[in-house]
Amino acid sequence: MRIALISDAWHPQINGVVTTLTNTVATLLRLGHEVELITPDRFKTYPWPGYPDVGMAFLCGPRLRPIIKAFKPDAIHLVTEGSIGYATRRYCREFGYHYTSSYLSQFPEYFKLRTGFPMWVSEAYLSWFHSDSDRVMVATESLEKEMRQKGYQRLARWSRGVDTELFRPRDKDFIQDPRPIFMFTGRVAIEKNIEVFLKLDLPGTKFVIGDGTHKDLLAKKYPAVRFTGYQQGENLARFMAAADVFVFPSLTDTFGVVLLEALASGVPVAAYPVQAPKDVITNSEVGILSNDLQYAAMTALSLNPQTCRRYALEYTWEKCTQQFVDNLVPMV
Repeated sequence: MRIALISDAWHPQINGVVTTLTNTVATLLRLGHEVELITPDRFKTYPWPGYPDVGMAFLCGPRLRPIIKAFKPDAIHLVTEGSIGYATRRYCREFGYHYTSSYLSQFPEYFKLRTGFPMWVSEAYLSWFHSDSDRVMVATESLEKEMRQKGYQRLARWSRGVDTELFRPRDKDFIQDPRPIFMFTGRVAIEKNIEVFLKLDLPGTKFVIGDGTHKDLLAKKYPAVRFTGYQQGENLARFMAAADVFVFPSLTDTFGVVLLEALASGVPVAAYPVQAPKDVITNSEVGILSNDLQYAAMTALSLNPQTCRRYALEYTWEKCTQQFVDNLVPMV
């Protein structure tokens, strides 16, 4: 199948959407599909308000349309709802082409936290954006229920996977700081609720792996915490595997691929009992979900790393990519 994937999120951004898209494209190619990836690096971009690391390709339609026409896709999928997604939606609507889309993040909540922009405006835009999609793909059961309550229709499930060869149990000696090691990995931004983790009275050492708008502020405020900045590939996997507990304080994520990366590394999870963790951590032997995050973190120390690893092995990119392909619809 010839598949056109449209996304406003791509490298050098480091986030769950980019991780998902990168692994999905690689798996699609291994499965024998042809992929045309249309992302911001193919256009002139401008910084997005509140997201200085995100380049938006405004007014990209005139350059985008010839790319799609030349590729002659069998199916078009809009990964994100930004300017490239908008231009592709407009193109499809103009010529009567069918397409699918995905709802990957709680953007209205994120945007309000960063800019103060009213949520109802963002929610109205997203509802309109997905209204003509033949299928709107979501990662979890709880997100699907939430969106149905908001009036979304034609919802389909597209789960997530983890690279279990990269993320695997390794030597804990990679980190020499006092143990236990409590770790968060992800974008260091207000919507991740990281400061709640940093305030916890925990023994050992706290690590924050990642970068973002709040990193410098938090690093000054919590000098005892190890902030490593962004890590990728083998180095990221070594940090993850060296942790004793992965602490996930977010209240707004729709999935959290990092949860699977931690489990695949043999590291148990501590999190709040909210949407993403409840959907991923369905076995109390691999993670502790509690409104008392300190209790969750301390209790998770006693969980078996081998059980965490076995649990993560069920989440393969091959399974969720085939799920994605099955959700696609013919363009014409």
